[in-house]
Amino acid sequence: MTTTSTASARATRYGYLGPEGTFTQMALLAWAESHGGEQTAYGSVDSALEALRLGEIDAAMVPIENSVEGGVSATLDALASGDPLVVIGEVNVPITFVLAAPAGVALADVRSVGTHSHAWAQVRGWMDANLPRAAYIPTLSTAAAAAGLADGGVEQGYDAAVCAPIAAANHGLEVLAENIGDRSEAVTRFVLVARPGTLPERTGADKTTVMLFQRDDRAGGLLELLEQFAVRGINMTRLESRPTKDSLGSYCFSIDFEGHVLDERVGEALMGLKRVCAEVRFLGSYPREDGAPVEVAQHTSDADFGSAREWLRSLRRP
Repeated sequence: MTTTSTASARATRYGYLGPEGTFTQMALLAWAESHGGEQTAYGSVDSALEALRLGEIDAAMVPIENSVEGGVSATLDALASGDPLVVIGEVNVPITFVLAAPAGVALADVRSVGTHSHAWAQVRGWMDANLPRAAYIPTLSTAAAAAGLADGGVEQGYDAAVCAPIAAANHGLEVLAENIGDRSEAVTRFVLVARPGTLPERTGADKTTVMLFQRDDRAGGLLELLEQFAVRGINMTRLESRPTKDSLGSYCFSIDFEGHVLDERVGEALMGLKRVCAEVRFLGSYPREDGAPVEVAQHTSDADFGSAREWLRSLRRP
C-alpha cells in the first residue's frame, strides 16, 4: 500500500447513496466542493460499494454512524465482507428533517409517513406528539421517500415523507413542518470509501477503522482485544458488535480509534490484534474531519516505542 496525500489521491468518479437529495449526497457535495469529480447515485449502500469493487467508480460516500441511532448496519456489514475496501475520508453532516407532502395535503390529512429507518428513529417523539396514529412506511432513503411522493406515493402506501429540505424542494413537495427531529444537535457521519492502494498521509489528527473477528467465544475474549488498545494508550471513538451471520451468538467488532497506521503505537496494536484475532480487517487510516489533534498518552509516542525497540536490540546483540 502506497502513502500519498489525500489531495493527490482525488477520485474522479464518485458514487453515493441516492437518489438526489439524500444527506449522503450533501456529504459528497461538501467533499467534492474541494475535490471535484462526477457523481452517480445508487439505490443502496450495497450497490454503491459493489460498483466500487467492480471499478465502475473510484470512491463511494456512505453513512456509517449517527449520533442518535449509532452505527449504520448496512455499511458496517458491507465493509466487513467482500473484497477489501478502505476509508480515506469522513464528513459530518448536521441532520435537519422536514415533513413534506404533495400540494393540497394538509397535516391533518396525513395517515402514513414514508422515510428511512434511521430518520424515523430520529423523529419518533415529534410523530407521537403530532401524528400519533400515522403509520410508518420504510423506504430505502429519505430522498427515496420524497421521490416516491412525487411519483405517486399515495398509491405506494404513504402520503407524506420525512426527508431533508433539499429533497422536498427537488421534488416539488410542500413542507408541512420544519425541524421535526427530536434532537436538534443530531449529526450523521459519512465516510468516503475506496479500493486499497491509497493511504492518506499521517496528519496527527487521524482515525483508524478496523473490523475484528474472534477466534472463539470465550470468557475474556473481548477484554483481550481491548487490552491491545489500552496498554498502548490508544483511545477508541466507536465500538460496536455485529453478527457474523455464521451462527446465532457469533459476533465481530467494528472499532474506530485515534491514530494512524504509521504511528508506532497503532502499528504495535495492530500486530497484537493480528496475533490474537482470527481476522483483522483493516478499513483505513484517514484524517478526522474536525482536525482535532490526537492526544498521545505518556510513554506511547513514536520516540518512546523507538527507544524501547533499540533497547531490545541491544540485549540481543552478541
